[in-house]
Amino acid sequence: MTEVKNEKMNRVTVHLDEKPIYDIVMTEDFSALPGEIEKLSISNRRLCIVTDSNVEKLYLNEVKELLAPCCKTVISFVFPAGEEHKNLDTVRDLYETLILNHFDRNDMLAALGGGVVGDLCGFAAATYLRGVAFMQIPTTLLSQVDSSIGGKTGVDFMQYKNMVGAFYQPKLVYMNLNVLKTLPKDQLISGFGEILKHGLIRNHDYFLWMNEHEKEILALDYNTLEEMVYQSCLIKRDVVERDPKEKGERALLNFGHTIGHAVEKLSDFGLSHGVCVGLGMIAASYISCQQGNLTKEQLSFIEETLKHFGLLIRVSGQNPDDVLRTTKLDKKMVGNQIKFILLKTPGDAYIEKNLTDEQILEGIFYIYGKEN
Repeated sequence: MTEVKNEKMNRVTVHLDEKPIYDIVMTEDFSALPGEIEKLSISNRRLCIVTDSNVEKLYLNEVKELLAPCCKTVISFVFPAGEEHKNLDTVRDLYETLILNHFDRNDMLAALGGGVVGDLCGFAAATYLRGVAFMQIPTTLLSQVDSSIGGKTGVDFMQYKNMVGAFYQPKLVYMNLNVLKTLPKDQLISGFGEILKHGLIRNHDYFLWMNEHEKEILALDYNTLEEMVYQSCLIKRDVVERDPKEKGERALLNFGHTIGHAVEKLSDFGLSHGVCVGLGMIAASYISCQQGNLTKEQLSFIEETLKHFGLLIRVSGQNPDDVLRTTKLDKKMVGNQIKFILLKTPGDAYIEKNLTDEQILEGIFYIYGKEN
């Protein structure tokens, strides 16, 4: 497995069936992007940069100018920012743009933005003409450490999150880590939720490192951010290599997501994804404690660490019974059973398929500060 670290660029190679399929490149700006694109041999291809109305203002012109000499034609597709636009209507508009600009199977898409952009662009790439190449240029912390890696693509359908999608791998993931310094605080906090999850499911030492380097991380020290993103990418890479289509181990990455997605949906997406995942992790950690896996001290340490990074550990305004009902609509259901992720210890997660509604409800009541 390939990892390269130097002063200006980190590179992690993702494999499928032991063959390299794409690189994750982490660097300090967009200047190396043309060189990475040239390796994909797209000089005679059309390229469509897919982005949202927020990222358009920040980075679209710069990236478009850099990539124009590398391709036959570069166009852009911009849609309104927000989870509410991650749907089939937006995908339809993107299809129409590609058709009107004569994109064929040899052409390529580039997702420039956060998780919503990456998920939607990847799904469009997977389905347009039965599949065209695409790359990820993630611009949020959450998308850099999580959603851009591993080939999960998809859109929301009606009120159901990520219900329509495909496993479809990018040709490149390119990260300009300095974009993190321009992110709103709430988007950084959202990313911290996924990063702390990586430590809790697979590497307790990394979770402790996050705790110890809290001040440098929150101050957005570049070297510390670089190490944080690098370590999270290694964890995500290793899991998805072993289980690319979520037949087993990859489900561990859903720690905190079953309850988290329900809270996110019932908040009408008013709470960010990472914040909701954090709440879901607290609920799952509490259930793990009730199962005799975690001590109360370990649960308390998890809560305090999440709180230090700005994540919520309690929430209000929703009915816990509604949250439970909403978890039953989750795509991670197996038959009538929820495939729930718990902790044996911090850094060691497992799949539990036999939790009762009462046990799950105890975890939900816990994050709502109530007793069942």
